[in-house]
Amino acid sequence: MSATSTDAAAPPRMSHRQVLEALSGLLLGMFVSMLASTVVSTSLPVIIHDLDGDQAAFTWVVTATLLTTAISTPIWGKLADLTNRKVLYQLAIVIFVVATAAAGFSQSPEMLIACRAVQGIGAGGLAALSQVLMADIISPRERGRYMGLFGGVMALATIGGPLLGGVITDAWGWRWNFFVALPVAVVALILVQTTLHVPARPRKKTTIDIAGIVLLSVAVSLLLIWVTNAGTTTTGAWEDLANNNDWWSLTSVLMVGGALVCAILFVIVELRSAEPLIPLSLFRNRTFTLSVIASIATGIAMFGASVFLSQYMQLARGATPTEAGLMTIPMIGGLLISSIGVGALVTKFGTWKPYLIVGSVLLVAGSYLLSTIHYDTNFFLVSVYMFLLGAGVGMTMQNLVLVVQNTTRPEEIGVASSGVTFFRSLGGTVGVSVMGAALAAKVTQLVGERKEDIQAAIMSLGDKAQYWAEQLQSGSLPKVSAMPEALRTVFESIYGTGISHAFLIGVPFAVLSLVAIVFLPNKPLTTMTTTERLEASEADVATVSVPEAMATLGATGAVPSVSTDSGADADTAADRDDTRAGRGGDRPSR
Repeated sequence: MSATSTDAAAPPRMSHRQVLEALSGLLLGMFVSMLASTVVSTSLPVIIHDLDGDQAAFTWVVTATLLTTAISTPIWGKLADLTNRKVLYQLAIVIFVVATAAAGFSQSPEMLIACRAVQGIGAGGLAALSQVLMADIISPRERGRYMGLFGGVMALATIGGPLLGGVITDAWGWRWNFFVALPVAVVALILVQTTLHVPARPRKKTTIDIAGIVLLSVAVSLLLIWVTNAGTTTTGAWEDLANNNDWWSLTSVLMVGGALVCAILFVIVELRSAEPLIPLSLFRNRTFTLSVIASIATGIAMFGASVFLSQYMQLARGATPTEAGLMTIPMIGGLLISSIGVGALVTKFGTWKPYLIVGSVLLVAGSYLLSTIHYDTNFFLVSVYMFLLGAGVGMTMQNLVLVVQNTTRPEEIGVASSGVTFFRSLGGTVGVSVMGAALAAKVTQLVGERKEDIQAAIMSLGDKAQYWAEQLQSGSLPKVSAMPEALRTVFESIYGTGISHAFLIGVPFAVLSLVAIVFLPNKPLTTMTTTERLEASEADVATVSVPEAMATLGATGAVPSVSTDSGADADTAADRDDTRAGRGGDRPSR
């Protein structure tokens, strides 16, 4: 088959209207995912307080979702390369929403953590598959403005979610936060079914790397459990300041050692697996490797800020859930403006690296400045710091996936896209766990240092002294906004210092992200969709291989085997695809 005939047989490029119709279901599915998560963020301190949970429970309610999201993301990505992507996306929506609804009936922190873990499995599918499906119908050059839409939807859900969650919590109770996404999910399923039409893919024998899944899950879980529990108290009582779980106790050594052993075994299994969960050959692509490093810092900034800024507003500034949602708008405004604006600029000018560098600089600045806040810091300054962090996330998050898709072989778009998303989620998971552990340890230390102030404040409460003494002894996360003034001031100061200490952890990772982005190869964006690139690769193989085979047959009488690109040099493969774009890929959208 000739290249010309392949171009003639290729389906016409979708118009802007057709693309928007096809993306409507993906956008709404992403909105459901984000809304179901963010609507709970402002009410989480109230939820943990009502369920008698402590700071560790607070951290694990968040971490459980991030952990299963991270682990399931490469699984969804691998399945996307092997089977029907549209059906997988619909399945992810169903899993996510059913688990979210079940979480609304939680009677204990443990039940809530379990439901959130299942929720993360569906979230991993929505995060990975939306990027893969978009690559099927839109070229990287055109994808900038459409990724801006994804950024806008994420910003809308992140702004509206906390506000809606605060109103629902204050008016009807926090359980209704988990049910609000159900009608939206039904609409998303219908839209995906009726508007999203992806090219048919050849059937493949599907094999799942079970050993890789188990080893990765155990390695990450052991690491996170160790980080969450080591160096903190076991009883949770405010008066018990003994360090019962030493960082280097026998338990710590066993857990860290077990995580390292499982990680090494995971690498060995991936090298030998026919269908590896994360093909290690992807790391031969410098763009992929550096994007993964940069994504880790983005994940820490994005997830850490969403979790601990809500705590800061409620525990360090005494805000209600509704007020906390309003107070985080500056960060979401930065995310909204930067993601939509930069996406449009990428599509218009075809350049991406300057925006990523600026975004990573803003990540460094925002992370550092948030590490300086206290309970009485001028809120205008806090708003500026949040805006800078949000703008940095908006400039880097989607564009790192874009540059990886631009240089990856079309046969590996699924695992490559999910790989970047996986490490971003993993970075966020580990980051939230480390920040949560640092916050818990710092709060415990500060409570010990200010024990006399706390006792004096309690004694000044008269007949309410016994009640508040029992509340603090329970070890559950305090509801600072409901505390008497004398006691509230002390705990606002403690939590303000503790949360700023937690933000400091993200600074070195943000600096590492900046270094990685600076060294990213500045490859121009191709104008071909994944489907067109795949057809172009097949046509090139046929064009080159058939004459060679005929020549060999005439000389030896034997037909040689035809080998394809092994993936060792994905950047070069992408260049070949874009060379063909000069013949068929640069045609304008109709």
